[in-house]
Amino acid sequence: MTTTARKTAVRAVGTAHTRVEGRDKVTGAARYAGDIPFTALCYGWLVLSTVARGRVRDIASDPVLDMPGVLAVLDHRSAPRLNTDYIGLMGIKPDPTYAVFQHDTVPHLGWPVALVVAETPEQAREAAESLIVDYELLPHDTEFDGDHPGSYPVDGHMPGVTDKGDLRAELAASAAFVDEEYTTPEEHHHPMEPHTATARWEDGRLEVVDSNQGATWVLGELANLFSLDPASVRVRSEHVGGGFGSKGVRAHQVAAAMAATILQRPVRVALTRPQMFTLAGHRSPTVQRVRLGADADGRLRALDHRSVSRTATVYEFVEPSAGVARVMYDADAHHTENRVVRLDVPSPTFMRAPGEAPGSFALEAALDELAEKCGIDPIELRLRNEPDRGPVSGLPFARRNLRACFEEGARRFGWAGRDPRPGVRRDGRWLLGTGTAAASFPAGAAPSTATITAEADGRFTVRISAADIGTGARTALTLVAADALDVPPERVTVLIGDSEFGFAMIAGGSMGTRSWSMAVIAAARDLRERLVPGMAIPAEGVTVRSDTTAQIAALAKLERHSYGAQFAEVAVDPATGEVRVRRMLGIFAAGRIVNPLTARGQFTGGMIWGISMALHEEAVRDPAFGGVVGADLAGYHVATHADVPHIEAHWVEDADPDDSSGIKGIGEVGIVGAAAAIANAVWHATGVRHRSLPIRPDRVLSTAATDA
Repeated sequence: MTTTARKTAVRAVGTAHTRVEGRDKVTGAARYAGDIPFTALCYGWLVLSTVARGRVRDIASDPVLDMPGVLAVLDHRSAPRLNTDYIGLMGIKPDPTYAVFQHDTVPHLGWPVALVVAETPEQAREAAESLIVDYELLPHDTEFDGDHPGSYPVDGHMPGVTDKGDLRAELAASAAFVDEEYTTPEEHHHPMEPHTATARWEDGRLEVVDSNQGATWVLGELANLFSLDPASVRVRSEHVGGGFGSKGVRAHQVAAAMAATILQRPVRVALTRPQMFTLAGHRSPTVQRVRLGADADGRLRALDHRSVSRTATVYEFVEPSAGVARVMYDADAHHTENRVVRLDVPSPTFMRAPGEAPGSFALEAALDELAEKCGIDPIELRLRNEPDRGPVSGLPFARRNLRACFEEGARRFGWAGRDPRPGVRRDGRWLLGTGTAAASFPAGAAPSTATITAEADGRFTVRISAADIGTGARTALTLVAADALDVPPERVTVLIGDSEFGFAMIAGGSMGTRSWSMAVIAAARDLRERLVPGMAIPAEGVTVRSDTTAQIAALAKLERHSYGAQFAEVAVDPATGEVRVRRMLGIFAAGRIVNPLTARGQFTGGMIWGISMALHEEAVRDPAFGGVVGADLAGYHVATHADVPHIEAHWVEDADPDDSSGIKGIGEVGIVGAAAAIANAVWHATGVRHRSLPIRPDRVLSTAATDA
């Protein structure tokens, strides 16, 4: 086929499109990691420690090896040695939790101590449950306390401490101040699809078919751990049933690769739902102290946000909850601090809006309390404290359309008619209240590569190691590529989730679509320059490859964020303590919206998770045995259909003339501020502040009894 002159057509970006893989998913044609067949496939089942701290004395593997179908038992005595002396993609050393079977130490309940491999999953499970492990018990400590003497500040993906001004002096000079403690519980990701990986060796290469958030990320970790040439490893992850930060490198992938290496057969390892409570990471509980001081007109003089979270003894991960204050509000004296306490618990990890989700609850609840003390409308208080540049960085904002979000949200929600007095609105037995909160999340980008092939039949094939974890990324990239190539989306095929396509940013930090789109746009530009009108396309097509490393490095240093204004109306039954969210509205400034259909789903999905965070989610760890009580989806409560009211999400114009893609991340900003808006609405309904999540019926009743 020959190329023809291009004609400007209706743009694909910005118009609603159903998912390009939607039909495959609803008909079952889309195959997830656990669906793909392999010849001679065998199955591994992880055996986890039943003690909270100790040492493995002995593992009675011989009787298990005699059981039907059992092929191998891997433990610290027989497993291949791994290399852990390297710095990974995130710029940190690997979590020892996934460097499995390297020693006899047990640092927490649920630590992997063995893998049983058998011909069928049923045989593997029965054998694993029959394996007897003898432990030497050691004292353990899992009790988290914000005043723990062992807490210390930690630099995670941001500095542990920031400080400017004289905090004591500005607090003393303030006409109104808030000094309160806010707490959030341990929370878990639990995507619909459990973590599953199949490893096999073929033609001298290790291939892993996985469910992950970045194929090249997993490839890099496995190559380092097993001391392999990265070219000898391939990772595929075409369809992913959710991740939320939990689907990076985990114990099951490494264990599967170990077993495949020993047996020279494909080995599949899948985590059970209870195992995900210890092996898939979690969001640490937090204790946050917020001190605010303001003049009588509500303008902040002092802001002090300090957070303590929990980490494992074997790995240092910080939930940077105080980081949200570094972007949202400025003050003459401004102090933020993120600290951790090491305890005998599994390693926490990134979870949707890490830091911002719990941090916004504390900060935005404190702002609401300050508004009450100043006698100022909560929206007006926030707008009076809008900074003109980064409060900590000092950098100018690329765009900061938070004011537009609040103005549009107030109009749609009917905020102007709100009676600010708490506890005055009723609907029968229900007390009614409304609340609001601000939201923000960074809009970053990272280097990525992409290839585009102009096919002989007039179609175009995009190959990029992106990950669609349910967000609609595959469809978004189809639309971006179509516009960049100036062709209809129907002529574009996007292939993702294969490390063979070259390095690309992971699906995380709300950076995926922006990073990948920049690579696709760059490749499309180069391809269009090569395709001269009238040029004959050879049978193998014409392919170009982009690499945005230099483009990313050249980006101006600015504060780039998505923003939002959250609104909620709740009904509270003072007799039962029941809290019902009646309606929610989110207005967002999130750059160029690629696909309004899936974007709205991302925003409302985050808001629904905010309902869950505010009213339901709470993992309780028993200090006696060190594990989560009710480690399943029956014991770990999340919002269901009956809990979700009418939810609306809209956005305001947020073009950035200095950004070639104009795209910002939207996967996480929807949850930020949502729990705070609900908590603030509960105060407006009842006159009682709830500073600990979730707002359970018993807590509502206990505070009502105290007030009475």
